[in-house]
Amino acid sequence: MQNITPRDLKKIIACLVLYVTALIASNTIGIKTMPFLFGTHLSVSVFYFPFVFLMTDVIGEVYGKKVARMFVFAGIFCVAAFLAFNVISMAMPWAKASMWAHDAYETLYGVSLRISIASLLAFAIGEYQDVLAFFFFKAKQGGKYFWLRSNLSNLWSQFFDTAIFMVIAFAGVYPTHKLILMIIPWWLYKVAMGAAFTPLSYLGIRLLRGKHASIQETTA
Repeated sequence: MQNITPRDLKKIIACLVLYVTALIASNTIGIKTMPFLFGTHLSVSVFYFPFVFLMTDVIGEVYGKKVARMFVFAGIFCVAAFLAFNVISMAMPWAKASMWAHDAYETLYGVSLRISIASLLAFAIGEYQDVLAFFFFKAKQGGKYFWLRSNLSNLWSQFFDTAIFMVIAFAGVYPTHKLILMIIPWWLYKVAMGAAFTPLSYLGIRLLRGKHASIQETTA
């Protein structure tokens, strides 16, 4: 992390806002599913959750590993705080004037403790693996082929994210073969959307660097 100017700081903050927004959206409105191929269902979060992993790649590419790690720590803190606020809010008593929203609210935000823990651990481990893999491939490639290392790290980290969440949330609820059939499609869906968003990553890098980049690529 070197030579960060006030202009760079504004860009980093803007990226962090998008990162956190995509993360919170995935944990709230992502509950909606839509029909997909071969009778399967797909969460609408596949359209914005890829921003979470791709954003750390873009930030890491331009500003280095330390800033990318800061995003990961911010994301973990954000998810943990959101879950804590959710638990507190669910525990508070209802006023009669708002009872009309009781059932919908309880359904939407009444996430079990097990699901909440699964979500937090999957995100923390998946994001850490994404940054680790991205800079591993960057060192091996000598800083070339951003699209390749971004998608390779996404392939790796999304598997961790999906598998850890499904196992912690549903082990014992569904048999092992059912869990595998749940993990593989969701993993491939998220990887495919991440690959489709690659051009946006290049656009993000271009916007962050500008015409006269003050930040040099670093693996430190």
